[in-house]
Amino acid sequence: MRQLPLGVRLRERASFESFLPAGNGVAVDVLQELAAFRRRGVFWLAGAAGSGKSHLLQAVCVAAAREHRAAYLPLRELQAGGPEVLSGWHDTQSMCIDDVDVVLGQRSWEVALFNLHRELDERGASLVMSASAPPRGLKFALPDFASRAAHALLLTLGALSDEEQRDALQRHASLRGLELPDETANYLLRRVPRDMERLVALLDELDLAALQAQRRLTVPFVREVLGPERAGSAAR
Repeated sequence: MRQLPLGVRLRERASFESFLPAGNGVAVDVLQELAAFRRRGVFWLAGAAGSGKSHLLQAVCVAAAREHRAAYLPLRELQAGGPEVLSGWHDTQSMCIDDVDVVLGQRSWEVALFNLHRELDERGASLVMSASAPPRGLKFALPDFASRAAHALLLTLGALSDEEQRDALQRHASLRGLELPDETANYLLRRVPRDMERLVALLDELDLAALQAQRRLTVPFVREVLGPERAGSAAR
């Protein structure tokens, strides 16, 4: 059973199967063990924007929620609701908190994070927090929470190479039942900002367009869908 705050939805295709581990296999393996309840504890997932943190946290929740209550809290989206969004999760067994760094430095938020961390730890539930950097590279307002964060198991995500990005994009296409030739994938990578979140969003757009037009994902068709503005601006 999925437990999510009002207005937050898991991405339909957020799964471990749709994520290309590449050089991030250790982090993916640990999170899969966590989702299957073969591992418990507190984890800190660090990586740059577009590295796949949100995808993996949602994949944990999708897998874990098949057996127990799981929650995904994207703080970038929920911060307007205040620290209260972190309360009331007493029966949750797997808690994933995305973009923790957007509220670091604010004492009220860190107190709420500290209290949630302690509560989950006391009843043997698991907590995964994501941020753009490891705890040592971030500024905290509450020393107690900084100490707890520093003792979490650190998992890092590195950027994908050009070839790995192409493979990842083709994996997403295959799971949609689409064929994405190398030529078309390379064309997209030259014209779209190089992070998987934007690339996958574009693939959703192309999927719908191809279905409506009954066309394959050739370069001419993709160029037509992108239009002159997007098709003519090569990625730098």
